[in-house]
Amino acid sequence: MSDAAPPAPGSRGVVHLVGAGPGDPGLLTARALELIAAADVILYDRLIPATALDGARPDAELVYVGKEGRGPQIPQTQIERVLLEFARAGKRVVRLKGGDPFVFGRGGEEALVLRAAGIPFEVVPGVTSGVAAPAYAGIPVTHRERASAVALITGHEDPDKPESAIDWPALAAFPGTLVFYMGVKQLPQIASQLVAGGRPADQPAAVIERGTLPGQRTIVATLATIAERAAEAGVRPPSITLVGDVAALREEGLRWFEERPLYGRTVAVTRAREQASGLATRLRELGAEVVETPVIRVVPLDPPLDRFAFASPPDDEADWDLICFTSPNGVRLFFERLARTGADARALFGMRVAAIGPATARALRAHGVIADVLPDRAVAESLVDALGERPAERALIARAKVARDVLPEALRACGTEVDVLELYETVAEPLSAEQLAALRAAGYVTFTSASTVTNLLGALGDEGPAALDGVRLASIGPITSEALRANGLEPALEADPHDVEGLLAALVADQR
Repeated sequence: MSDAAPPAPGSRGVVHLVGAGPGDPGLLTARALELIAAADVILYDRLIPATALDGARPDAELVYVGKEGRGPQIPQTQIERVLLEFARAGKRVVRLKGGDPFVFGRGGEEALVLRAAGIPFEVVPGVTSGVAAPAYAGIPVTHRERASAVALITGHEDPDKPESAIDWPALAAFPGTLVFYMGVKQLPQIASQLVAGGRPADQPAAVIERGTLPGQRTIVATLATIAERAAEAGVRPPSITLVGDVAALREEGLRWFEERPLYGRTVAVTRAREQASGLATRLRELGAEVVETPVIRVVPLDPPLDRFAFASPPDDEADWDLICFTSPNGVRLFFERLARTGADARALFGMRVAAIGPATARALRAHGVIADVLPDRAVAESLVDALGERPAERALIARAKVARDVLPEALRACGTEVDVLELYETVAEPLSAEQLAALRAAGYVTFTSASTVTNLLGALGDEGPAALDGVRLASIGPITSEALRANGLEPALEADPHDVEGLLAALVADQR
């Protein structure tokens, strides 16, 4: 959250002209994220990263003002009018633009309108696609031996101009790299004008489609042939065209983005939204295109934890001599609830701590607790074996409201008195028609719990398992795999170890 004070009631607001970068969510700046989190209103366009608005306040007003070449157009004058209306109402407004607001983003025009109206504004630069897309394609826009200068040029001038403002002969003679924005449809004219102006016809050139995104494609040819090659490949906007000797460096070993192990793969993530971001981020780092289709939602419960409060010295006898955590969600919610009682990890003094799975153990370590018992396999049966024949006199199991009873029943069979602490429940999360269509088209669907299996099949309705024909199903562990098989589905791969890292490793291994 921004430390800046909000506008005083009744005063004019403030507008932040914020660059969202070229598309990769990891290229959003820290300042951009801070302002998104603090905004009352966000006006955004279609080229912002898919997750750019995830950090917005729940009560923030989100207004789409995007434009598309052949699609609906929102007039620039209307966008400027809306900016002024919100600012005059005392709102903190973020105008979120793909790329950089002052590089072919009309941010300069909007800033002038704001200045004329006496509205305070801030400009937050973003990573511009003219530099980022070539970098992701393995092409440096400058190089000491091949290009000591770079020019950024629009490939799509204002159609209302009486004539082009571009001096093509001067541009053809420019001693460095030429980078054209929004020039796919004009590529034949751009190439012919440059050649006519004296640019070598055999100079390397490249077109980069959807730069920095998982579906990025790069076409490399010569200036004379690049338009034809791009047309043959069906290149579409948004794309960047680069002309210059540096384009050849991609084929000399600098390509890296497409070398990532999951490049070109689409992976659907079905886990709860609050957990999905970590998995989605790791998948994107490995090159995958991620479809977030959360089919469950974690709903915290509010069990009493008064017996953990520091009402007595910590060396007093504890109520339980064993506490078992079955999931990272359970750990997170246990410590959140514990903190509300005025207690912390010291409340576990005198107890053995057991965890099912390495992810649960990591969640405990984040709170300064190292699990005493961690079985080899992330299932309750393995924890029972690891605890031995006489695990405890009294045990507490921190878990979901609806869960397998293997662990409490096995402990009771050993003579242990067992209490179950229900910290949360999972409920079905409906999917939109667009999400369902994207999921059916994915190469992989990941399942991280039995409930993700059950709820996805519920969301698929009458189509059921048949909707997943041809999709490779990735399971986080044996319990999830059992749930798939019980519904007539066979997992193509199963994580080992049974956690997110194991799931990622299994997906990567499946590419070999």
